[in-house]
Amino acid sequence: MQYVDVASRLLLLTMFTLALVGKVSSRRAWDEFVVSVGAMGLVGAVKVPAAVATVVAEGGVIVLAAVPLRWAGSASFVLAAGLLACLTVAVALVVRRGNTVACRCFGPTQTPLGVEHVVRNIVLVVIALLGLAGSLVSGSFDPALSVVVGVFGAVLGLLFARWDDLVSLLAPS
Repeated sequence: MQYVDVASRLLLLTMFTLALVGKVSSRRAWDEFVVSVGAMGLVGAVKVPAAVATVVAEGGVIVLAAVPLRWAGSASFVLAAGLLACLTVAVALVVRRGNTVACRCFGPTQTPLGVEHVVRNIVLVVIALLGLAGSLVSGSFDPALSVVVGVFGAVLGLLFARWDDLVSLLAPS
């Protein structure tokens, strides 16, 4: 189970780093993210604090996942699962209402939020919960296998960050 912890940490660390960078890499990217938060139904004085809370939570997941202590890994998985659950509900509400809101999860894009984003987020919640379970089990690590598993997790994180592209490649034409 320790290797599930390692792979899940690297997956979430990679994915949330790309998500955070995509949102705060420029003033334009940030403004577009705040607009998308507003388009999800949060308006007025609530949308900017919600956007800030999202990036702070993403940053918290990144920092905690990078700390090589069991408690930090557990905390990162709990924070990630909670954040992803909130985002899943928000995306599901947008899809249910039939609103066309661009997915700004990883920076500027024109891909509208859809069922595939709900599925992605549910899978990520499951991964965070599996990582949490793995972080609660103690045992010895094989350093070489840990590196292989960590690289595997990071590659999966990159693939989750490119979810829209993967869905469009695999969708029937």
